[in-house]
Amino acid sequence: MEKNIHTFIACDSEYSQAKTVIFGAPFDSTTSYRPGTRFASQHIRNESYGIETYSPYLDMDLTDISVFDGGDLELCFGSPEMALQDIESMTAKILDDDKLPLMIGGEHLVTLGSVRAVFKRYPDLHIIHFDAHADLREDYLGQKLSHASVIRRCHDLVGDHRIYQFGIRSGDRTEFEWSKNHTYMNRFNFNTLKDICKSLEGKPIYFTLDLDVLDPSVFCGTGTPEADGVSYRELLDAIIDVSRLNIVGLDMNELSPPYDQSGSSTALACKLLREILLLVTPRG
Repeated sequence: MEKNIHTFIACDSEYSQAKTVIFGAPFDSTTSYRPGTRFASQHIRNESYGIETYSPYLDMDLTDISVFDGGDLELCFGSPEMALQDIESMTAKILDDDKLPLMIGGEHLVTLGSVRAVFKRYPDLHIIHFDAHADLREDYLGQKLSHASVIRRCHDLVGDHRIYQFGIRSGDRTEFEWSKNHTYMNRFNFNTLKDICKSLEGKPIYFTLDLDVLDPSVFCGTGTPEADGVSYRELLDAIIDVSRLNIVGLDMNELSPPYDQSGSSTALACKLLREILLLVTPRG
């Protein structure tokens, strides 16, 4: 691992010393509506210098933790499977070195590559999924590897009753019917999250955050915006609850900078990534 010169703010620790490793997965080849998430990680790095390293929400500072920014993977846009293999290999390398992998998408399909690696290391893996969309289709237009079916593919790995979905407010009828017997789904909000977190204490958790769980009035820079989302503070409070669990891998995805020329969606993603890093990175 070589240090990436262009890093997220304050994420410039040496790889050997870092507790958390972030990397970008700039892939959006299966996006079903509006592409552009491939630009998210580089925009997040660029705009991160517009925020402070200190979080007044948490009374913590990025300069107090050790994070390595590994830069962006060079992914094959013509082959979802090849892209997923590269993501899996990167995640496995980070895990093998006893560090926490945090991936920046990219479309939501990239989650599958990281989950594959984490599941091999933690067979009792459970997944917490924040999103506007169920992502439980068996396939999308015949393609099983799609951002519209990523959680269904994750279910193929972990099995029934190990995936917990929150904020869901969009999907095909069959997805909602299928979820009743296979995943736990809390529609529209995070009302049951605290109870679910209590039931998951001690278990290995992969946390995947699709930023379109937010309402488009506060986060319009995404490829598939859905009305009636949560607020920034509601999302942050929910992430704080999840961060108390045994997080063994995580990602943040679906920022699409071209759809918010004001830059406010990217600024929000930067701020949220700061909070997540502070919450999940081990101290000492």
